[in-house]
Amino acid sequence: MKMNKSMTTARRKGLPLLLHTTGWIILFILPQFLIIGGGFENIKTTLIIFFNTLTFGLIFYVNYFWLVPWLLKHNNWIKYFLAALSLIVLVSFVSNFAFRKAFPLPPDLRERIRTEQQRDAAEGQPRRRHMPAGMAVYNYFITAFLVTGFAVGLRYAESSLMKSAEIRELEKEKLNSELTLLKNQVSPHFFFNTLNNIYSLIEINQKDAQEAVLSLSKMMRYMLYESEHGNTKLSHEIEFMKGYIDLMKLRMSERVKLTVDFPEEYEDHDLPPLLFIPFIENAFKHGVSYQGSSFIEISLRSDSHQIAFTTRNSIGTANGTPLEAASGIGLNNVRKRLALLYPGRHELKTGAEGTVFTAELVIGI
Repeated sequence: MKMNKSMTTARRKGLPLLLHTTGWIILFILPQFLIIGGGFENIKTTLIIFFNTLTFGLIFYVNYFWLVPWLLKHNNWIKYFLAALSLIVLVSFVSNFAFRKAFPLPPDLRERIRTEQQRDAAEGQPRRRHMPAGMAVYNYFITAFLVTGFAVGLRYAESSLMKSAEIRELEKEKLNSELTLLKNQVSPHFFFNTLNNIYSLIEINQKDAQEAVLSLSKMMRYMLYESEHGNTKLSHEIEFMKGYIDLMKLRMSERVKLTVDFPEEYEDHDLPPLLFIPFIENAFKHGVSYQGSSFIEISLRSDSHQIAFTTRNSIGTANGTPLEAASGIGLNNVRKRLALLYPGRHELKTGAEGTVFTAELVIGI
């Protein structure tokens, strides 16, 4: 494990070096060879090209590692421009001196230039300017400014990407914190209602109460050991829902018609735990009437593209409170979790029509 981590770190450190080396070869060294037409067999031409590359590489990396970070920190363009210009002029003098030492002119060419200068001085003519030298200075400053601008642009782009990555990381941490908070709110809410049901069973049927405690222990094991790891499997969530439904059926009268339609074969997607339980909980809490007939319908479908979950129930609250107002934190938490987990990839419709309340949830995978 440690070896894999060190190898990954080495790759991350080596990648920028590889990209920079490739960039200099493609953008600077290769075009010079193509323009000059010289090959590697001409040692002097090759050395001159690499000398020029090192010269402009010095300007680039002084900007890249020191001047531009300073600019990003203080945002003072005037001081940066003066510092960059001073760097270009300084490197010009140093590189020109080093170039003359490393690549001196042939003796015959030096003698011819000296003779021409002496003749011009004797005739009183102004000192003759050599066009190749003038073009070299012009090309140097143009290239130096382009390299400096490239260093500024690249560093600014990297800084922007780093800030974006930091923002995404902060948003991810905030998302995880909010999801943990919401899930921790769901769990006590669920167990509070379940314990109330078990308490009412104790006086009615002790055997059913014992079975309910056993079912609840299995559900608590799921909550504590499986759902805490993050996502769970749809198959595990279905088993959890079946256990909850069986628990509710223990104290449900025969006047309530319950229809559960879970598929035998389906795509077993990963998904957050306890996503559907609040809908089932609301259906049992508000869909059971103790004065007349009532019904609860629960269905789920899953394919390679989406998960569709639906509950329909009669509105049977004893005090006549509208279901949306009586639903408590359950559905509100689901809405918040869906907004955090599936932004733009889910559709939740809830509402009452007459005496029937319907909740439809479709999640895109």
